[in-house]
Amino acid sequence: MAREFELCPNRKIGGNQPCFIIAEIGQNHDGNFERAKELIKMAKECGADCAKFQKSVLEHKFNNRALERPYNSKNSWGKTYGEHKRYLEFNEDQYRELQKYANELGIFFTASGMDDMAVEFLDKLNVPFFKVGSGDTNNFPYLEKTAKKGRPMVVSSGMQSMETMQRVYETLKKYTQDFCILQCTSAYPLEPKDVNLRVITEYQKMFPDIPIGYSGHETGINITVAAVALGAKVVERHVTHNKEAKGSDHAASLDRDELKKLVDAIREVEKAMGSAHKCRLPCEEPCHNKLGKSVVAKVRVPKGTKLTLDMLCIKVAEPRGVAPEDIFELRGKKVLKDIEEDESITDDVVDCYGKKPKLDGV
Repeated sequence: MAREFELCPNRKIGGNQPCFIIAEIGQNHDGNFERAKELIKMAKECGADCAKFQKSVLEHKFNNRALERPYNSKNSWGKTYGEHKRYLEFNEDQYRELQKYANELGIFFTASGMDDMAVEFLDKLNVPFFKVGSGDTNNFPYLEKTAKKGRPMVVSSGMQSMETMQRVYETLKKYTQDFCILQCTSAYPLEPKDVNLRVITEYQKMFPDIPIGYSGHETGINITVAAVALGAKVVERHVTHNKEAKGSDHAASLDRDELKKLVDAIREVEKAMGSAHKCRLPCEEPCHNKLGKSVVAKVRVPKGTKLTLDMLCIKVAEPRGVAPEDIFELRGKKVLKDIEEDESITDDVVDCYGKKPKLDGV
């Protein structure tokens, strides 16, 4: 079982800890600061553990030509990609205010640092953990610099190969033990055929000493709930105020009702995972008392007869007799009294059953 570690103050993940649920607000606030606060509040009210954003220092994330290229998409908030991104980017003071608001509500707050300078700011902001977006997972200088900060890390694996993820694991292990890898496919919205939940179990085999999780971009909640049933210890889903709003993430995001249903479903599944030990439970006793079967005499069996299997059958019987799984233990045992046809075979009428044989002369 993966080791536990503290991802946020007084909140561990891994082991038998409950799944840590991240509500990824990202840039679904559409550049509206008050809407960002509303989404934090929504995440808290729906039961998520953490509200997460995406922080960029654009000149460090993009080169000039990338920022200057025309952006004529229906999702655009500006004539160029740079104008579009600047419209959606909050400044440092706004991040401090959002963090303060989240703290007041009692929900953890963090962000994906989308470049080195963003990580530096988030470190100064004292976020509880760093989230590494899929676009930086194979950015090894970035990974090393981030890991050296000493904070826990949650790393998405969209667009990567198994070989790359092995290298990511080995790289991070040099600097920290406190990190988690999320299975992720970077498509918005994500088709079920491309989810590949089996990667979760493969990661669990490859990296047995760290928690494994899931970052989903599909529609609906079923696949994410299935990920938790497979053992995901962290899940991340985008959330939105309007699934039809402008922006590529909204369609792959959960609205308030869906987020609440997801949180409730995850907590229900966690209860249902229960124990790996199989036994008859107290809640099963009424059914067992009503319908549990016993060994019954198929024919009349005179006192002193040695039982054979053709004398016995199994039925729901009154009174309760020998359990069906013990029928073979009755073979060759003598009965201590006459047993009528269709009568229960109880343990007190069979010699040497359920007790040590009597010794001669005792």
